[in-house]
Amino acid sequence: MTYVTLSYWDLVMAASLIIINGVLSIAFRLGVERQLVIATLRMCVQLGAVGFVLKFIFAQTSPLWTVSLALIMILMAGREVMARQTDRFRGWWTYGLSTTTLLFVAATATIFGVGVLIGPDPWYTPRYILPILGMMLGNTMTGISLGLDNLTTTVKRERNAIEGRLALGATRYDALEQELRQALKTGMMPIVNAMAASGIVALPGMMTGQILSGVDPIEATKYQLMIMFLIAGATALGVFIAVGGAVRLLTDERHRLRLDRLQAN
Repeated sequence: MTYVTLSYWDLVMAASLIIINGVLSIAFRLGVERQLVIATLRMCVQLGAVGFVLKFIFAQTSPLWTVSLALIMILMAGREVMARQTDRFRGWWTYGLSTTTLLFVAATATIFGVGVLIGPDPWYTPRYILPILGMMLGNTMTGISLGLDNLTTTVKRERNAIEGRLALGATRYDALEQELRQALKTGMMPIVNAMAASGIVALPGMMTGQILSGVDPIEATKYQLMIMFLIAGATALGVFIAVGGAVRLLTDERHRLRLDRLQAN
């Protein structure tokens, strides 16, 4: 069995469904028509460009090209985390924290998944490395974004209570324990919900893609399970590192709350 190719006309017909979004936005005066058009065009341009880039890199099978594209993906993911914050740290702290965290957890999960579990020859084969890295980044990025945004928003709201605990002698982590736990829970919730709904409510993207391309459903299921385990581990570790680092940035070595380090995004 082989996959069925799509024509450009098929894509045009599928894209026409975006009109539904525009009609709802106009009818209920949501004001998201412009963002919808920009997001649609951006998605088409980005995915189209990535398709040609991946075709070139897959043909090269070069570790240099693979690492170069992987770094670009990580840098862009860090920017997306920064852009999704209601309040972010001044300067490059938000970007540096998110990018460093993504680099560590996504690279670790990808290398473990490809180098240890799948084991292609060579292990740096871009056909395996880049798609799996993309899935790690996409899900971990969402968790980190939610965790950081929840933390900064909650800390600003509970400022008086936190400063009261600090004044009574609590350390920075004791004073922000409740906010830290809530931020961790918020960051991990998307992957928990995705795991709970997989199979019964929805077929995950990787499994669906493999089935459509002709892979045996049992093999597709095994790959999807592996990916979900990797994503869950990477997301949990990434949220923990990013939120824990943010707690330190929101306080100083004298255990004082430093909301002056935040600015509206």
